[in-house]
This record gives sequence, structure tokens and C-alpha cells, in this order.
Amino acid sequence: GCLLVHGFTGTPKEMLWMGQDLNQRGYSVLGVRLAGHATVIEDMVRSRWEDWLYAVEDGWHLLNGISNQIFIIGLSMGGVLTLRFASEFPAAGIVAMSTPYALPDDPRMRYIKTISKFKPYLEKGKSDSLDQESLKGHISYHANPTRSIGELLDLLAEMRANLPKITAPALLMHSHNDQYVDPENLTKIYHDLGSADKTMLWLENSGHVIPREPEREIAYQATSDFIERIRESN
Repeated sequence: GCLLVHGFTGTPKEMLWMGQDLNQRGYSVLGVRLAGHATVIEDMVRSRWEDWLYAVEDGWHLLNGISNQIFIIGLSMGGVLTLRFASEFPAAGIVAMSTPYALPDDPRMRYIKTISKFKPYLEKGKSDSLDQESLKGHISYHANPTRSIGELLDLLAEMRANLPKITAPALLMHSHNDQYVDPENLTKIYHDLGSADKTMLWLENSGHVIPREPEREIAYQATSDFIERIRESN
């Protein structure tokens, strides 16, 4: 089974094409909706990072009813949740795409939860997508809830602390053209990750949302190959 986890302010639709591809290859697939996402932006402000993690856990238990091996596949913050979750649950394998190790250094981050009381939302920058057609169908909140950025900071600290505990085989993907999460984040995660079986896959002609980018078929095939290799070794 494959459990798909979308990103910060996003929706399960970010992972839809990838999920359809995996299902056509014969896998049972479930895409979770993170708490506070895909409704109204005020719901995200009220959610906490633990709520996002619980949504992954709920999906895990649902899929565990029909699959004896579960692979968790996450994009961006979904990759952060995937890694944090795999430090506690026996994932058969993990795939993390465009995943941050930390947010860019910004002195405002130290006071972000206080700032959120006066400025509840921050405008988003321009998308770095290299596929303008797929971008038209990408759904996410129009802004970043400031309080939720504080939650993301806490979640990232949790992930970093738990990376050495992870033992599941891991495939880490990132594009050198990602303008949203610096590619150097991949090497930092790889370095700290406890898994003995870990692989880095670099893409060259994609933006941040890899499952909807021009090289998505490469990502789909690499994910399927990774899953099959792990299944055969067991």
C-alpha cells in the first residue's frame, strides 16, 4: 500500500496524478487530507503540527487494514511528516520529495507566533512551477497562515531530532531548480537520516511540486522501482 501526504497549505490533489500512476501499477493507494487543509484558511490557523501528524496516522491505520506493507510518500511538508512518522511507525519504505530540513534563516522566525497575533497571513511568492498547464489545476490556500509557519518550525525541529532514529529504506528526491525549498536541504536530510538504505535522486527540469512537474514520470517510475526493490528483498 502507498500512503500519500501533501504539502503545507496544499490539498491531496497535489498527489493525485502520482496516486493514479501507482494505482495503475497495482498498488493500493490512499491520499490523506491534513487537518486544517482543503477547507477554509481559518481552519489551518487553528490546527497544530500534531494534528497534521495525526492525519497521517489515521491514513496509516486505514491502509493497514488492507496492506501488510505500507510505503509513505510525502511532498514538501508532507515529506517532513513522512520522515517524522517513520521514526515511530514501521514503514516498509519512505519517499520524501522537495522536503525542507529547515526554513531559511530569518530573524522574524524567532518571534513568528507573536507576529501572528498582529499579522495573521503572509503573502505567497510566485510559483516556481515549470509546467504552467499543471499549475492551473493546483489548489492551495492563497496565503501562508503566520501561526502555521510557527507550527511548521516546531515540526521541522521534531523531524531533525528524529532523523537518526529512522531505519526504513528511503528515497529522497529534489530538483536543482526548486526555488521554494533550497536543494541543499536534501543533502542535510540524507546526512542525518539513520537509514542504511538511502538514495538521493536529483531532478533538473522541475520546480517544487514534483508530482505535477515536467519530470513527474521520472519521479513516478523511480518510486515504483524503489517499492518493487524493497518488496523483492523482503
